[in-house]
Amino acid sequence: MRCFTHPLLRRLLGLSAQSVPGGLSQSKGPICSPKWSSLRQSCTARPGLVTATDAVNYWQKVFEINGIPEARESSEYIVSFVLGAKTFQSLNSKSLYTPLTALQQEQIQQLSNKRLERMPVQYVLGEWDFQDLTLKMRPPVFIPRPETEDLVSLVVEEESWKCEKNSDLRFPVSVPHPVILEIGCGSGAIALSLLCKLPQSQVIAVDKEKTAVDLTRENAHRVFKVFHGNYSYLSLQTLETQGSRLQLQDRIHILHHDVSHSSAKQLLLWGPLDFIVSNPPYVFHEDMASLDAEILCYENLDALDGGDDGMRVIKTILALAPSLLKDSGSVFLEVDHRHPDMVENWLRAHPNLLLVLRAIHKDFCGKPRFLHIQKQSR
Repeated sequence: MRCFTHPLLRRLLGLSAQSVPGGLSQSKGPICSPKWSSLRQSCTARPGLVTATDAVNYWQKVFEINGIPEARESSEYIVSFVLGAKTFQSLNSKSLYTPLTALQQEQIQQLSNKRLERMPVQYVLGEWDFQDLTLKMRPPVFIPRPETEDLVSLVVEEESWKCEKNSDLRFPVSVPHPVILEIGCGSGAIALSLLCKLPQSQVIAVDKEKTAVDLTRENAHRVFKVFHGNYSYLSLQTLETQGSRLQLQDRIHILHHDVSHSSAKQLLLWGPLDFIVSNPPYVFHEDMASLDAEILCYENLDALDGGDDGMRVIKTILALAPSLLKDSGSVFLEVDHRHPDMVENWLRAHPNLLLVLRAIHKDFCGKPRFLHIQKQSR
């Protein structure tokens, strides 16, 4: 699975005090010392003498000179992508030391030039892995972060727990297939992962940005093709539910829709919901200026800016949730580490919503990141 190390993603996609390194000038473009310029010319003139390892080492130095974060990882991902591999570490020794063709060198240079402009590697490559899916990535649609994979896992675990609880009953009742709404689907990473991991589910994916809706639809078609045409991709457990998985396209509904200007009726066409899941904009507005250049220059900032308290969209989702959820239905949110107490206090101030904070889950850095909120029965 192609995924940066956690420190890389925290630096490349997270908050940083230094948004743009001093060595990068937007007016003059990336700088490159004569030494490395001459080496690049030499490599181009003698393509038979340049290997994948040479290319990685060279572009690492160029990125370092230009102040590009995680220079080594960026170089490795670009070179391995051109060679058709997920990671540089997965290349065998033959691939590492076989001379690159002139075309491969040109492709590496073109992609590396984009990275020199501080374009995130996900956009540079045009795809990225999330859970078990390889999804298209395109600016300005929000790039899914690795910690958000845990948000998907929490929803899957909750649904599995509900099914196990029912099966333990002396007289199990018929449990309807879960209906899940994702608010702010972006690239479709969360919605499509849930669709595949919960083979009986119905998933509704909405976003107010047409660019995001279009990309989600493209990624949905990509996922459909994988599951329809490549059976070797499926595990034995997957094959047991093959009949359900092969109808993926019938179980997802992708809508261009702004929940802040909607009524519950528009989102209940497939019945009351079991889950609402969202990675909403939650960055405090005052923190927006300190985001890395990769974010500020390429990603849709509306997908990050949560307003003064970071809760503008969170409040909208929670206010809408009671009219959408079944009794005991759940909301799963990814939030800022300062939000759990703020959300709990807000829910207490709005008891008419009948929502209670059930659990707070930490991310891989040990910070509170995910909230499980449940609708109480009247």
